[in-house]
Amino acid sequence: MSVKSCEKLEKSQVELTVEVSAADFEAAIEKAYRKQRGQIRIQGFRPGKAPRKMIERMYGEAVFYEEAVNTALPDAYAGAVKEQELDVVGYPQVELLKVGKEGFSFKATVAVYPEVTLGQYKGVEAPKAPVNVTDEDVENRLKEMAERNSRMVDMDRPVELGDTANIDFTGYLEGKPFDGGAGTEFDLAIGSGQFVPGFEDQIVGMSVGEEKDIDITFPENYHADLAGKAVVFHVKVNAVKVKELPEMDDEFAKDVSEFDTLEELRADVRVKLTEEREEAGKRAFEDIVMGKVADAITCDIPDAMIDAQAQYLVENLARQIQSQGLSFEQYMQMTNTDPEKLKADAMEPARQQVRMDLAVAAIIKEENIEVTEEDIDAEYQKRAEEFKMDVETLKKYLERNMIREQLLRNKAVAVVVDSAVATEPVEAPVEEAAPAEEKPKKRRTSRKKAEEAPAEEAPAGE
Repeated sequence: MSVKSCEKLEKSQVELTVEVSAADFEAAIEKAYRKQRGQIRIQGFRPGKAPRKMIERMYGEAVFYEEAVNTALPDAYAGAVKEQELDVVGYPQVELLKVGKEGFSFKATVAVYPEVTLGQYKGVEAPKAPVNVTDEDVENRLKEMAERNSRMVDMDRPVELGDTANIDFTGYLEGKPFDGGAGTEFDLAIGSGQFVPGFEDQIVGMSVGEEKDIDITFPENYHADLAGKAVVFHVKVNAVKVKELPEMDDEFAKDVSEFDTLEELRADVRVKLTEEREEAGKRAFEDIVMGKVADAITCDIPDAMIDAQAQYLVENLARQIQSQGLSFEQYMQMTNTDPEKLKADAMEPARQQVRMDLAVAAIIKEENIEVTEEDIDAEYQKRAEEFKMDVETLKKYLERNMIREQLLRNKAVAVVVDSAVATEPVEAPVEEAAPAEEKPKKRRTSRKKAEEAPAEEAPAGE
């Protein structure tokens, strides 16, 4: 193998021109012959026993070339990458230039890890809101605790808005049941918007044991099978329930905490809310600062890096959906989407993440940040205590290199955040109400919100 040229292209790509010698190609041809000879029939020879020269005479000398190229090319490409000391990203696009007894040559175009020029990463200014916990915040948290400790009580009256109706239902399209349109003993919160528009409204007023047919027309933007279709749901109400909240008193405090009085619980809630908001404020400040650092780098990012990150985001979403007991196919049907659209939606978040990763890697290099073996051992010990696991058991799930990479990243982020300057947040000007005929302008969403897919209605019964 010899590299004839190594040319840099735009978008951090490199084009390699590589030649494989006659001797190396001959060795690959011999391997191809030994692999394929059992599949070739020559009169007078048992299967797999025909000499190579005989086969080449009958089928042409190029009979084994394709297999030989497939055998020799990966090693030749890997050797060329190593010789040129390239840090490649993704898979190459390969073009075969010529092939014959004298060997073969090919071009390989592949993305490489880009060169990154850092912008400002120390002394970055970013707004940081002061932490404030009001009496109303405390009361709202107590109400949440009461909600978690509520109980459902059966009611002997018709369904009202805000109730939970336990129902059996079957959906019919043109007189036949359709997939995903049936359920039994299903608890439906009336007014939650969980089912298609119009369904829950028609449950209001039904009594326990009552059955009736409900006419529904699915929205035009529903998934293809039911979009715009008129269907009938046969519904039976099994029970009507309401949520009963506990009294907010000292007994409530004893039931939900280690405190004896409601005032002690209130004080503890205030402390915890303050700690939560301080931590959330730190994370938000870090996100803004690191976002500015990522935006400030100068870098020709290869498309392959963004594409790979977008694919990772889609696959990670699929894993999250499946961990909740729902198949990815069901999720796509419920949200009226497909893998291509999900990946397209993921491209911009992927671009932001790649820029962030490149910025962090550049800071690690610029600051000569290192992680010692002692650092890694200490992190293992810390995580083992958090997870209440034995250190050796934890090591089976967390590779040492993963710990190293995370610690390097943490140190790089600390370099940026510790030197950052917190400023007072600027209040947005109050906008005048838009005239009725005008649509209000969309507000900018945060970096996190930009990565979240909008929720859409689920089909009834799913």
